[in-house]
Amino acid sequence: MRTPQDVILEVQNLSVRFPITGGVLLRRVGEVRAVDNVSFSIGRGETLGLVGESGCGKTTVGRAVVNILGAMAYGVEVSGKILYHAAGGTVDLAALGRSAMRPYRSEIQMVFQDPYASLNPRKTVNQIVGEPLAIHSKASKSEQTDRVAWLLQKVGLSAEQGNRYPHEFSGGQRQRIGIARALGTNPKLVIADEPVSALDVSVQAQVINLMQDLQEEFGLSYLFIAHDLSVVRHISNRIAVMYLGHIVETGDADTIYRSPLHPYSRALLASAPRPDPSARRTRQAKLVGDIPSPINKPSGCPFRTRCPIARESCADGVPPLELRDGRYVACPYSE
Repeated sequence: MRTPQDVILEVQNLSVRFPITGGVLLRRVGEVRAVDNVSFSIGRGETLGLVGESGCGKTTVGRAVVNILGAMAYGVEVSGKILYHAAGGTVDLAALGRSAMRPYRSEIQMVFQDPYASLNPRKTVNQIVGEPLAIHSKASKSEQTDRVAWLLQKVGLSAEQGNRYPHEFSGGQRQRIGIARALGTNPKLVIADEPVSALDVSVQAQVINLMQDLQEEFGLSYLFIAHDLSVVRHISNRIAVMYLGHIVETGDADTIYRSPLHPYSRALLASAPRPDPSARRTRQAKLVGDIPSPINKPSGCPFRTRCPIARESCADGVPPLELRDGRYVACPYSE
C-alpha cells in the first residue's frame, strides 16, 4: 500500500465535460464527455504511461493535471480531485483558480506534443527557455543566463545555439528545447504529451533516452502520454490503457505488454508494428466499426460496440477496475 510520501500525484474520479452550444444565443445543447471517472496515481520518481487511440481523452487528462483547461475552453466542467502531494502538504489542483495555481506551476511542467507549434517563433531559444525562470524564480539576470546555458547543455545543445530562433532547428532539437524549458524551474512532475509522436523513429529513441537520463539525474516523475504501447513500455514503470474517456486496464508495463487482459489492450498492442512478419500475422486485431463519439457514448462498457467478446450484459453498466493477475482490468469476461 502506497503512502502519501511515496506518491506525488493522485487523480480521483476525474471527469471533464466540454459544452456544445448552438443557435443564435449560443445556448448549451449538449456536451462532450471527454473523460469519465478516471483514477490513477504516480509515485515519486516513477513514470506512468497513459496510452490509447487519438481522441480517447489522454491529452485532456494531462491538461487537467496542469490546470489549463479553463483557459483553453470556455465553460469546461472539471469534477473529481487531482491531489498533488507537495512539500508543504497536499493540495487539490482541480479546485484552484488561476492565481492560486501559480505557486505550483514551477513544480508541475508540461512538454507539448508538437515541437513546431509549442515554441514562440519570434523569440530566441534563450528567451524561450528563460521565460519560466523570469516568472517563477527570483534569480538575477546573470543567474538566469547561466541557468539557461546549463539547461541547453543538459539536453544536448550548446550555449551558442541559444541565440538562434526555433525555425533554425530540427524537430528533435526543438523538442529538446521544450524539455529544457520544462526543466528550468526544477519541477517534481512533468506531463509529457506525446513528446515523440511527431519525430522520426531514430530521433524518438534519442529523446526518450534523454528523458530517462534526466529522470535519473533529477528524480523526476513523468506522466507519459502516447498512443504507441511499444514506445511507452520502454520508458514507463506502469501503464494505464485508456479508451473513450475510461481507463480499461492498468498495471506493470512489462506485464501488460507480455499478456494484456482487456480486449482493447490486446488490440492496441497488436496494432503496433513488429519486425517479425509471422508474429504480426498471429497478433491481428479483431475490432469492428469505428470508435464511438464522446458526444453519444454507448451504454455500459464503452468498448462493447467493437469488442470481439462482448455480451448482452456489457450494456448494463460500466465495468469497474478489478484486480486480476497483478493488474486492474475493467472487463469481467477477459481471460
